[in-house]
Amino acid sequence: QVQLVESGGGLVQAGGSLRLSCAASGRTFGSWTMGWFRQAPGKDREFVAVLNWSGGSTYYADSVKGRFTISRDNAKNTVYLQMNSRRREDTAVYYCAAGSTYTHVSSLYDYWGQGTQVTVSS
Repeated sequence: QVQLVESGGGLVQAGGSLRLSCAASGRTFGSWTMGWFRQAPGKDREFVAVLNWSGGSTYYADSVKGRFTISRDNAKNTVYLQMNSRRREDTAVYYCAAGSTYTHVSSLYDYWGQGTQVTVSS
């Protein structure tokens, strides 16, 4: 069993930066693929970024490529999402997820956090 707890959300001005954290329980954190997803009001949950177990492979949605960076610290059981050059359309609830498959498909993840709200103001 893996439990995920996101933190770091809040209000940020457009163009600003914010870093989200996702702390995981469980001794097998280092073997999991970690992903970030987001859901804006009235929209479906969408993929943001994924990172494989070692941190050596990453993949990003086109909408965040070049602005967001996913990373992990296996010693701290934590995955991060550094968000730069924020835009109003980045406003959403952000979720981290853990799974055994390196994928952007949300249904293939096994564990989810409760989400953290990020709001970008103009």
